[in-house]
Amino acid sequence: MGRIAGRFARVEPRLRAGRLVLGLLSDLPRKNCWTIAEWAGEASPHGMQHLLCRAVWDADGVRDDVREYVVEHLYDGAAVLVVDETGDVKKGTHTVGVQRQYTGTAGRIENSQVAVYLVYAGMRGHAAVDRELYIPRSWTSDPDRCREAGLGQDTVFATKPELARTMIERFLDAGYHVGWVTGDEVYGGNPGLRTALEERGIGYVLTVACSAEMATGAGKFRADALAKKVPKRAWQKLAAGRGSKGQRFYDWAVIDLAEAAPGHHQLLIRRNRRTGVLAYYRCHSTTPTSVATLVKVAGSRWRVEETFQTEKALAGLDEHQVRRYSSWARWVTLAMLAHAFLAVARADEHAHRTTPEDLIPLTCNEICRLFIALVVRPVRDAAHRLAWSDWRRRHQARSRTSHYRRQAASQT
Repeated sequence: MGRIAGRFARVEPRLRAGRLVLGLLSDLPRKNCWTIAEWAGEASPHGMQHLLCRAVWDADGVRDDVREYVVEHLYDGAAVLVVDETGDVKKGTHTVGVQRQYTGTAGRIENSQVAVYLVYAGMRGHAAVDRELYIPRSWTSDPDRCREAGLGQDTVFATKPELARTMIERFLDAGYHVGWVTGDEVYGGNPGLRTALEERGIGYVLTVACSAEMATGAGKFRADALAKKVPKRAWQKLAAGRGSKGQRFYDWAVIDLAEAAPGHHQLLIRRNRRTGVLAYYRCHSTTPTSVATLVKVAGSRWRVEETFQTEKALAGLDEHQVRRYSSWARWVTLAMLAHAFLAVARADEHAHRTTPEDLIPLTCNEICRLFIALVVRPVRDAAHRLAWSDWRRRHQARSRTSHYRRQAASQT
């Protein structure tokens, strides 16, 4: 928290932000301004709501501090940047960016809000270092709606790959270096993103659809058509990284492509050893690269799923109940900070302590549990609990009265 202190104009919001971050790390079953304010010992949720809505502090500056903190403590010369989006299912139409759209969280089209994240993944650990909210055309074409949600009237539509490009360039322009970028089909199928990475001299291993066309010395072919031409001896059994059940082994093959752009272009094909299902990756590197390196980069993409799972389960990334853009940006930035703390603590524990053979190394879940129980130890007396019970019921009574009045007015 000392690292981000300079981003706040006053000491009061800075201290409250610290309490909010601790609340995000707490074992509360549901994390929002109401529950965290009660947990933190405040008399009402108004202070937390003010912190997210109106208090003067620089959320983008905190985002930059989180990026610096993660790279400093999780630095790896072979680190990979992973881009991916995650969605939060919402009700209503007023939450910024919400519309009926596909979200992997639900696995189907739902009324949801989607954001794109950039994750720094290295051997020591992984954590999100940037975020951008996806604003659909249904919003950018309605300036009044954007203004009501705290977006500028000049907000323009940007695709998810364009948002990913913005974050990657922001990372590089800040003076950090990384050799590789990976992502799923949304990003692999975008020529603009691939070209931008090539121009910056950044290698990539990006998933593409089976229908993606590839240029070879014999002409253009679909990715799945090229896979059928791979001889049996060309497949190699390699591990794509460690999963919860051990190393993830697949069969892999590489085909050189004949692209006009400089650098080395290849199609990497992954085959499931049990089901035979194929996946395809378009690859680029500035120098000749081994298959093992490409496989390692491709396997790094699973890190983003682990990051999302931990940020949501332990840091309340998806539990915000806010409508305006600035409140969303502030909440997710502080959630990223909370998760980064856990990731760094885990990396330091693994680096400096020897774990007995009959114990697994400390996980983010266990670090979070121990930190709150042994270090923070919030204790609230009965009077505090009863006062919050009175406050909730009084607020609910006002809401019920207001609802009945609106309902009566609509029927007259």
